[in-house]
Amino acid sequence: MNSLYQKTKLGNLELKNRVVMAPMTRSRSINNIPGDLVATYYEQRSEAGLIITEGTSPSPNGLGYARIPGIFSKEQTAGWKKVTEKVHNKGSKIFVQLMHTGRIGHELNLPKSAKVMGPSAIMAKGKMWTDSDGMLDHPTPLEMSKEEILSTIEEFVNASKNAIAAGFDGVELHAANGYLLEQFLHPSANQRTDEYGGSIENRIRFILEVSKAVSEAIGKEKTGIRLSPYGAFNDLFPFPETHDEYSLLAEKLNQIGLVYIHLVDHSSMGAPIVEPKTVSAIRNNFKGTLILSGGYDAIRAEKDLSSVNADLVAFGKPFLANPDLVTKFQKNIPLANFDETTLYTPGEKGYTDYPFSS
Repeated sequence: MNSLYQKTKLGNLELKNRVVMAPMTRSRSINNIPGDLVATYYEQRSEAGLIITEGTSPSPNGLGYARIPGIFSKEQTAGWKKVTEKVHNKGSKIFVQLMHTGRIGHELNLPKSAKVMGPSAIMAKGKMWTDSDGMLDHPTPLEMSKEEILSTIEEFVNASKNAIAAGFDGVELHAANGYLLEQFLHPSANQRTDEYGGSIENRIRFILEVSKAVSEAIGKEKTGIRLSPYGAFNDLFPFPETHDEYSLLAEKLNQIGLVYIHLVDHSSMGAPIVEPKTVSAIRNNFKGTLILSGGYDAIRAEKDLSSVNADLVAFGKPFLANPDLVTKFQKNIPLANFDETTLYTPGEKGYTDYPFSS
């Protein structure tokens, strides 16, 4: 029996297999509230032992993209409760990914009282879609004050409590792909001169404070984190201290006791290859569960699970057009291709209308 399809443990949870559905932004939450369509989407993909939702903002300031969900209001929490109930009824577990977009956003996508902010007032290169005005340049973010840093940590805590109230099995802190938590790690985005900038120890401080506060609020066995060393998303690129920084970060996260690190490798999409020495350092320094993702098929996943390079493997794009991905893997059924033109459009087309194999 392939280990990919065997039951396993994640902290106190029992997973029906070692297949993880990776988080993927889909922009279907009208008014930033996940509705019945979102619940159907995740229910359809509940063959995965663990589902990690799309990036979900803990704050009005973190809603940088059009139509992404939040989990800071009663309406949003109620919407997510429908999702978790459907997924649990199918025997799967589900974590919500908490994603504060930071400087990757636009005022036109945010509520009126919210603002685009980051560790420093440094604009990211690139453009952002807005439903009202189309593609626009990223604005220059406001540099977060110490008070705003502390209040943002509290927003992560409150969102995590909402997640548990909504029935989630845990939360994944999104410290990858160029969003707020990762922005603090990179000297190109973080040029602060206080205790949150400068040295490696200072740049990892914000992530560690968020991780500690959330794990204390809902339990370390319910708190995971996603990292993308050597990524190239959203104008953040590898830097000379990447290996040393992520090695120390893994060590400190282990001390906090998070249940997993979700390590993403975007080299299949053109980013630099994640250095094997860095993966090894993270594996050695962190004693919890390690989830690997990035360009996996079933054969490669089985190889890494068998060699104990990973405990779980996450699949992203294959789940888009193949809601019964696990069945297709097991029966060697060819995978369908997804429609790129409907990745982020509203409605069910290219979202919940992909057929099952039987």
